Amino acid sequence: MTRNGLIQNAYHLKQASPLIHWPLRRTGMRLLLPSVIGGVALIVFAPVSIAHFRLIEPASWLQESQLGDPQKMAPCGGTSANPGKPTGAVTSAQGGEKLHIRLHETVFHPGFYRVALAVNSRDELPPDPEVKTEPSARGPRSISAAIHFPPVAPILADGLFPHTTKFDKDLETDVELPNINCAKCTLQIVEFMAAHGLNSDGDYSYHHCAVLQIHANPEKSIDTRYPAEKR
Repeated sequence: MTRNGLIQNAYHLKQASPLIHWPLRRTGMRLLLPSVIGGVALIVFAPVSIAHFRLIEPASWLQESQLGDPQKMAPCGGTSANPGKPTGAVTSAQGGEKLHIRLHETVFHPGFYRVALAVNSRDELPPDPEVKTEPSARGPRSISAAIHFPPVAPILADGLFPHTTKFDKDLETDVELPNINCAKCTLQIVEFMAAHGLNSDGDYSYHHCAVLQIHANPEKSIDTRYPAEKR
């Protein structure tokens, strides 16, 4: 099994034990998953670098450079100096079914990803992952972040693609959408960056979003965990 596979499996161990102490060491890097308590995992990495990623599927709501910029500012990218140019892209999706997500990490950094969904306003999106830091010569540096497992609405998936080495291919997964109707839902993908200094925009996370038009399946019950669409 690969190291990344071991990391992925560690999160699922929470179902069997409320507390995990799991060290993983490799040359030049140390990774610890110290505990999973009350459905929240902390994943810890070192050392320092930078990170970027592109949202390939579904189509991004902003025009992205080859590195995926602009992507620092919460909740959906841009920066204070460059808010970005909207693409106008809207992806149609079926409620209660799987949505395919494909990302490309353009600059490696240890960390993980999270997916969330807002129906009426981006204010419904959760805050960025809760981060623990340590002091460094250049200011605070991230050492861990919380992963909520199992995820609770509006989070669709958390702790995706945890990694300490560079990916050699695109990152792909399917997440189940709630069975709801919305003309312009916001799908948010956040990357938590470990061993990273504090950014003036985005703190320790990078952000991309996509606009979804979701049609509920009439043969399934409406998912009441999400607010009804305002018209």
